[in-house]
Amino acid sequence: MISKFEINSLNPQIKEQVQHIINHKTKPLGALGILEDLALRICLIQETVSPKIASPTVVVFAGDHGITQEGVSPYPQEVSWQMVMNFIAGGAAINVFTKQNGWDILVVDAGVNHDFDPALPLQHLKVAKGTQNFLHSPAMTKAQLDEALEKGTNLVKQIHAKGSNCIAFGEMGIGNTSAAAAIMHKITGIAMEACAGRGTGLNDEGLEKKIAILKQAIINNPAYTPEEILQTFGGFEIAMIVGAMLSAAQQKMLIVVDGFIVSSALLIAHALYPQILDYCVFAHQSDETGHKQMLQFLKAKPLLNLNMRLGEGTGAALALPIIQASVNFINEMSSFESAGVRESEDR
Repeated sequence: MISKFEINSLNPQIKEQVQHIINHKTKPLGALGILEDLALRICLIQETVSPKIASPTVVVFAGDHGITQEGVSPYPQEVSWQMVMNFIAGGAAINVFTKQNGWDILVVDAGVNHDFDPALPLQHLKVAKGTQNFLHSPAMTKAQLDEALEKGTNLVKQIHAKGSNCIAFGEMGIGNTSAAAAIMHKITGIAMEACAGRGTGLNDEGLEKKIAILKQAIINNPAYTPEEILQTFGGFEIAMIVGAMLSAAQQKMLIVVDGFIVSSALLIAHALYPQILDYCVFAHQSDETGHKQMLQFLKAKPLLNLNMRLGEGTGAALALPIIQASVNFINEMSSFESAGVRESEDR
């Protein structure tokens, strides 16, 4: 299933032309810093010297996790569906930030343990009512994994077909920091103590218990390939994000990567298709334990560090004005020649 994607590395054919345009804007060389790197990347993804951000979309995937039966979160599982209703009502942080910064937003039931009214403005893609408890068995079956990947893939195809070329993913699911920590540990080899954090607010005793449970789960359920790791420890929302990311890269969309949970999905996608990183911009460094080392493992430089750890895609939503600024400067800023300004002789 996962092997069907065709993701190409960026074509460097216009790189020299784009860099020349950037270097001859009315500014000192390199003076716009990361904005210059970002503009170059977007030009190469879109294969144009006149890039644009069209219909940027945040997709928030929600799913429940059987591991919550072990008390790894201070919040009860029903918060997952209650927060989905909050997203639909427009009352969550992600709603505020998408509205402020010009993103479209879609909310997806990937596997919430709740029966939603079919009439709700929700993408009804439920695989099952939550995963199994991965302390005792794999979180999902191979068939369920394939279904989640396929649904994430097809949703992004639909979004792209409607004209979007920039996409970000958010998530909601009580217990999903445990799933992400297990994935991080298995993919990177980093000690569980450095992967597992407080999530929604565990105290010291709760964190110690969470780490012990995750260590035991790793022993109980061996998993080696990226697919096995995702099937064993992932959530339906994480699996859908993996499929969605790979689909977005195949469609040559700009992928704006959010925090800890979304980055765990990227760890799987990257293990399968390393070239996916060509299409990724990292919005921020989450304050959740482990995200900094995730970013270091991926050799990623985040645009923001606001000490946030909310999830939902909030960090990605806040990054859009910076991304748009990088596109605007290359399209609208004068060159030395067009402005009649004398250039440095060192150029």
